[in-house]
Amino acid sequence: MKFLDKYTDHSYAAFRIVTGFLFFCHGTEKLFNFPLEFPYPLNAMTTSAGIIELVAGFLIMIGFYSRYAAFISSGTMAVAYWMVHGLNHPFPIANGGEISAFYCFAFLYIAAKGPGICSINKK
Repeated sequence: MKFLDKYTDHSYAAFRIVTGFLFFCHGTEKLFNFPLEFPYPLNAMTTSAGIIELVAGFLIMIGFYSRYAAFISSGTMAVAYWMVHGLNHPFPIANGGEISAFYCFAFLYIAAKGPGICSINKK
């Protein structure tokens, strides 16, 4: 599909922005009960996760220190997967951890590739 080659930079920017925004929304749900009420009580672990989701999601979305934010987010999602889902069943679809697993590797990719176009800093 050579005709799509000219859109790789733009499609990656859309991927980074949307992934950051969705992660940011997880943080707003945990910390501000917006757009939905968070269904579990907050403790130190979920509050820390909410702060990371909010701040790192925003940084990834705007492309500001996105490598660092994505690397931290990737680790956060790896911890979330293994602490909450991974020990229940070997397959992510069966243990409910597919979102955490996807975020983990999406953020690892963003950390490796960097912010790209449409970002505040381009390194």
